Amino acid sequence: MTNSVTGARPLSARLREATREEHEHAESAPFITALLAGQLDRTAYHALLGQSYFFYTALEDVGKTWRDDEVVGPFISKALERTAALEADLEWLTGPGWRAGLALLRSTERYAHRIRTVCASSPSAFVAHHYTRYLGDLSGGQIVRRKLMSIYGLTSDGLRFYSFDDIERPKLFKDTYRQRLDDAPWTAAEQDNLLAEANEAFRLNRAVFDDLARELAIGGRSCEG
Repeated sequence: MTNSVTGARPLSARLREATREEHEHAESAPFITALLAGQLDRTAYHALLGQSYFFYTALEDVGKTWRDDEVVGPFISKALERTAALEADLEWLTGPGWRAGLALLRSTERYAHRIRTVCASSPSAFVAHHYTRYLGDLSGGQIVRRKLMSIYGLTSDGLRFYSFDDIERPKLFKDTYRQRLDDAPWTAAEQDNLLAEANEAFRLNRAVFDDLARELAIGGRSCEG
């Protein structure tokens, strides 16, 4: 299917290609590399979930304001929401007082602030962040889940963040999501903004990984790139 605005390839294909480099940079961040190599302990995993809680809360709070929007609303699904799963994982890992132990990193604060401001007023920006988080969770996130289960001895407890119990057929769900991207009546400017904001989302996410690496002194040097 060609895009009705540009006559080019489907937006979903363009989005995947446009974000490939930033996506790869995020995936190869020293913190993630060390975590998935089993070089860190559960404290590092807990730190990652704690920072994730802040930006997922922001995204899902903003998402409530878009539920009735004709274009954006169809992208939003309770089956995707991660806040409750993060709360369950954090409580299982550290106990009922887990909130008191959360320390907001500056990079996480910037990430959450971006979501609460830009995404609150721009439908294409919101969908860009929505796409980078949830389709990533449904795709590469499942590989991460299996690795964490093997390395850190976790089962369903502690890994609920990566479990989408209400999505029986993830591939069909992702295909439908991408089709919505292609069919949405985006203007050329909105498409450009969506592509740019998706890359910004990956950069913001990588900055969180880099801050976590600095906090844990991974590699003994700055992880900025």
